Amino acid sequence: MSAAPEIPPADTEQGASDVNCCPSVPLRSLDELWFQVAGTRCNLECTHCFISCSPHNDRFGFLSISEVRRRLDESIPFGVREYYFTGGEPFLNGDMVAILELTLTYGPATVLTNATVLRPEWIERLRMAEDASQYCLEFRVSIDGPTPELNDPIRGERSFTRAMRGVELLVEHGFLPIMTMTRVWDDADDQQVLGRFRETLWQHGYTRPRLKILPRLQIGAEAQRTKGYGRFDRVTAGMMTNFDDRQLICTHSRVVTDRGIAVCPILLDEQAAILGETLDAAAGSFPLAFGACSTCYQYGAICTNPTSKTVEK
Repeated sequence: MSAAPEIPPADTEQGASDVNCCPSVPLRSLDELWFQVAGTRCNLECTHCFISCSPHNDRFGFLSISEVRRRLDESIPFGVREYYFTGGEPFLNGDMVAILELTLTYGPATVLTNATVLRPEWIERLRMAEDASQYCLEFRVSIDGPTPELNDPIRGERSFTRAMRGVELLVEHGFLPIMTMTRVWDDADDQQVLGRFRETLWQHGYTRPRLKILPRLQIGAEAQRTKGYGRFDRVTAGMMTNFDDRQLICTHSRVVTDRGIAVCPILLDEQAAILGETLDAAAGSFPLAFGACSTCYQYGAICTNPTSKTVEK
């Protein structure tokens, strides 16, 4: 086991109760292994990106297929149930299709993509790979509204049109992508936005839409767009009383990066988030000492897939 990561001082009010120390949570089981397969490189530069990915951000680098294979083999004794691939934009990694084909010989795979760079020949190969595998391949498509007017100011000019072409391509090949939207509208507008999004997807041939709303994470680019976490946005020891910590991703997953194993896909920019060079070294407890931990605490299951075909809000 690795030593406990260094904990930054919590921003707490002098004398306030239950905020003088931050709780830690164990890795209860390694159910999910993530791969930061495209590092922080992305063809888009979304204004709410919590790790500020962009065409010019090389803070984290790509993972090679040989590194992915090594980590897949390393994961077997841990009993990993699912593998997730993220970035940046995973399909900027030239080995991405081959990486997914390889992963489907180990277990179920999910790739998080903005769908704007997908090519028919890639999706044809992946359709054949899933058909030949006993495991499933999921696509999660990131888009932030049912219209260009709502989405493009966040994700960039023409990103909505390009993403919907990608969705059409996936649906044509029999995939049912999970559409993930960061809530950049008022909470009260959820039903209206979801209803309009279903109508839009129907118009593009996607008649069995799977939708997942994500909360804003007030770090990275989002902290510049709106605001960062405040001094009281922390998980306290008292908040963990009678709380099921299995709702937190750090109790059941870890992330492979080119810098080592990180605790979760959200806190990559925090030095304390890199726990070690091996899965075994990264299997210790982690302190919930960061503002983003409070968002995971509030919403739960932010990163994992929904369990049903359509998620209602």
